Formats: sequence, structure tokens, C-alpha cells
Amino acid sequence: MTLPSTLTVGQVLSRPEEFTVVDVRTPGEYASGHLPGAVNVPLDRITPSLPELRRAAEEKGLLLVCATGARSENAARTLASHGIPSTSLTGGTRSWSAAGHGLDYPAEGRRSVWAMERQVRVTAGSLVLLGLALGLLVHPAFQLLSAGIGAGLVFSALTDTCGMALVLGRLPFNRRR
Repeated sequence: MTLPSTLTVGQVLSRPEEFTVVDVRTPGEYASGHLPGAVNVPLDRITPSLPELRRAAEEKGLLLVCATGARSENAARTLASHGIPSTSLTGGTRSWSAAGHGLDYPAEGRRSVWAMERQVRVTAGSLVLLGLALGLLVHPAFQLLSAGIGAGLVFSALTDTCGMALVLGRLPFNRRR
């Protein structure tokens, strides 16, 4: 099946039976609400899950979902590099909810977890401020912490990857209970 690279909420709603929905957010984010019927395969688990995803893609189209569409597009590129066709939901779960469609929650109940982008922003901002404060109060060399975080953010933007998100995704509150 040939799939477009992205689909809108309306396009998915007109043919939901054609897709296996894969949510690529962290388990904590997934537990805070996901598309009905979605299975959770976090972005950092895409490569180890290639055999299962290949089988799913042979049965139906793979619809990849995250909070806003950025991580699902990244996952779609990874799958494409392994010859697995998939598509990404434009705007992710935010656009799904904004269009008035409900979300499902795990049987153990809803969890409130910040989106990964928000976690990265607060962590990066805190580390920059910490580096500046320590540089002023303790030793100027601590300003290298701020410089390192800034360089990491530039690298992240240029490569469309995020090492900090991978690290934060491994923290206990972002994992299944």
C-alpha cells in the first residue's frame, strides 16, 4: 500500500479501518491519552520493533502518532529507511483532540505527564540558568555547561534529533509503571 507521508485527522477519520495506529511517544505520555486502538512503540524502541512493525505494515497501513507530529515524522523516516511504509498524523494527538475526538486511556488509569518537548525545554532552560549562576557565583568555567546545552540545541535543530529527549524518555515517570 502506498501511503502519503502525512494525513490529516479528517483523512484518517474517513477510513480508520485501513490503519494500525502506532503511538511513538513515551509510555508516560501515551498513558496521558492516546488515539483509540493505538499501540505504544516509543521512538527509541522503533528499531528493535522493526519485525513487528513490518508485519503490521503488511496487514494494514501504519499510522504513526505523537503529540504534535514531529516525532511521528521522524519515526516514519526511520521506517522508510528500512523499507517499511508508514504515514504520520499531522498535528498528532493535539490535532485529534482539538477536532473534538476522544482519547483512550490505559486500564490502570490516566497519568498526567508533560509532553516530551516541554520536558526538554524546561530541562535545557534549567541547565542553562544553572550554568550561568554557577559561572557567576562559583567559577567562570561553569558557563561551559550553558554553552554545551546551547550547542546541543543547535545540533538537535540541524539534525532533527534530540539526545536530551532520549535521555528524558528513560526516566521512570516516562516509563510504564
